[in-house]
Amino acid sequence: MRPTFLITLDQGTTSCRALIFNDAGQLVTSKQAPIKQFYPQPGWVEEDPNEILKTQVQVLQAAYSELIASQQVVPSQIAGIGITNQRETVVLWDKKTGQPVHPAIVWQCRRTTKLIDRLRAEGYAEWIHERTGLVLDAYFSATKLMWLFENDPDLLVRAQAGELLAGTIDSWLIWHLTGGRTHVTDASNASRTMLFNIKTGQWDNELLRLFGIPSQILPQVVRSAGTYGTLDESILPGHLPLAGLAGDQQAALFGQACFLPGMTKNTYGTGCFILMQTGQQPIFSKNGLLTTVAWDIGHGLNYALEGSVFNAGSTIQWLRDELKIIRQASDCDTLAASVSDSAGVQIVPAFTGLGAPYWDMNARGLISGITRGTTSAHIARAVLESIAMQSQDVLHLMHQETGIPISDLKVDGGAAVSDLLMQMQADFSQVPVDRPQITETTAFGAAALAGIGLSVWPDLTQITQVRASDRIFQPHPIDARYEARLIAWQKAIAAARAIGCS
Repeated sequence: MRPTFLITLDQGTTSCRALIFNDAGQLVTSKQAPIKQFYPQPGWVEEDPNEILKTQVQVLQAAYSELIASQQVVPSQIAGIGITNQRETVVLWDKKTGQPVHPAIVWQCRRTTKLIDRLRAEGYAEWIHERTGLVLDAYFSATKLMWLFENDPDLLVRAQAGELLAGTIDSWLIWHLTGGRTHVTDASNASRTMLFNIKTGQWDNELLRLFGIPSQILPQVVRSAGTYGTLDESILPGHLPLAGLAGDQQAALFGQACFLPGMTKNTYGTGCFILMQTGQQPIFSKNGLLTTVAWDIGHGLNYALEGSVFNAGSTIQWLRDELKIIRQASDCDTLAASVSDSAGVQIVPAFTGLGAPYWDMNARGLISGITRGTTSAHIARAVLESIAMQSQDVLHLMHQETGIPISDLKVDGGAAVSDLLMQMQADFSQVPVDRPQITETTAFGAAALAGIGLSVWPDLTQITQVRASDRIFQPHPIDARYEARLIAWQKAIAAARAIGCS
């Protein structure tokens, strides 16, 4: 039998990708192109929605053409398309023209900090958490839309008149990919907006009133697996169904085959995103973890606990681009491995505040413990340690909150290729770290959701069989140096938070 193929559109924070998998779960081709970020004021982050759309279509067409040409594949072998995307980033656009009325406000943007402070002072934090599972933070979508409407009242008038549409990046792409015929999102993306009630599985009217957002601009919430439109023929022929949809971190959880409660993954990208599968009952954290929808594949909502580390891979980029200590990201490993430890150097990369479990928007980055003998190698090693220890803070809290021991940690993302970092993670967390052969687990997760929606794979068992380990990093026994590093790390965290308060 001829193989079947699934296309994933992976729209990330800094790039657009198209990846094509066969029905054995193997990656057969991929294309990638960068997108620009804009920083109009300190702490503000924007992107051009039209550039995102244009770039995503270009890489899709390039990957499709390469598949057809090099694999001797006929179009009928392509079953459909899955989509995964950067979450929380918001686009507001004209329903008639399809043009954005403002640049996309990116998840990293901190412009709504004052709105968050106002809502917290008015006593809404716990009320919002009970409905959404989220902490009150500028990270999420609701205050981004609130800011747009408060800063340009004409936009609110147009929204109330039904002239505008709003959504996260998945909705923006789908609307255009279907020729303006489909305005949808799935529950995993909706649960990141701070407008979605994760208990009822619907947009929450009381939250909409609080944030001043007209309900008619929002997308319909659909399943994460199941056909919800077809690709416009002007983009590619064949009326390809769009059949899988999830936010990037939930897609990675699915791609890692974390289908049972307690199974946990960490994606090492710009930040670190740690998710623990908790089943069909949401677990609400008392200490800063997020309760989020993992997916809906037709059996009701599946939930996860999530901890977000804001700066991980971006810290390695900082070494490369700002400090000029390394020329490329892989040099960080080589440099860090040239010394046996960081010689007491601590780096807290709170460039945009601290995420879980601290959620301190005012914390600022610091380097501590330097001496006259500190070298660039010690700094590089401290950077890798900071990524592992930020992740360990989250893993420790997940165990405390759920009472579920983490038997192993499944890992993916760009920095997961670092053997040194993965061994550090195993040592600091005292759990085996399982790196898969399929490193593109986010993209594979979206393809797998599409495969389930289109019956390419009949059930989750086949996805579990596809996921195979590349290497498992076993933890070394705890020693005095390990304990000292964790104590020093907590002191550095406290100092970073104190700097922000000064």
